[in-house]
Amino acid sequence: MKDFPYRRIVVVGSTSSGKSTVAARLAAQLGLDFIELDALHWEPNWTEASEGVLRERVEAATRVDGWVVAGNYHQVRDIIWPRAEVILWLDYSLPLIFGRLTWRTLKRGLTREELWNGNRESLLTHFKLWSPDSLFHWLFKTYWRRKREFPALFAEPAHAHLRVIRFGSPRETETWLGEP
Repeated sequence: MKDFPYRRIVVVGSTSSGKSTVAARLAAQLGLDFIELDALHWEPNWTEASEGVLRERVEAATRVDGWVVAGNYHQVRDIIWPRAEVILWLDYSLPLIFGRLTWRTLKRGLTREELWNGNRESLLTHFKLWSPDSLFHWLFKTYWRRKREFPALFAEPAHAHLRVIRFGSPRETETWLGEP
């Protein structure tokens, strides 16, 4: 991994695919800044930053020479992707991601883990599968769309400069990252 030639990296995938974990680990291995789009997006009390504020934050964060961005926010793709050199796509199966989301939601809900800007996830909110605030609802809403959308985006001439590395399983990702 020390010989990885890229210094501006984007990690994309469905919710609970492990984008932040992979991006943080890669940033640490390569000595690059870790940029978590969720942290730039969410204000206290689960209030979304305005698109203008989010764009300003992303613009400033990606101005440095080397970074690893975790996230799929389409509102800032036009800032991040032209600056990026490589995209890592965590393209895992729905059952795997569903299991990870279930485990993560239980863990965060029971431990009351603080996320961004003092926010904590609520078990009740997420297990209301019909609610647009539920991450399970979000997963089912976006999983197949992303499977179609990402290859089409990667094929656009504006993104021809990007190298795309697709991982079909966590084992592939771990093998590629190497031992910690």
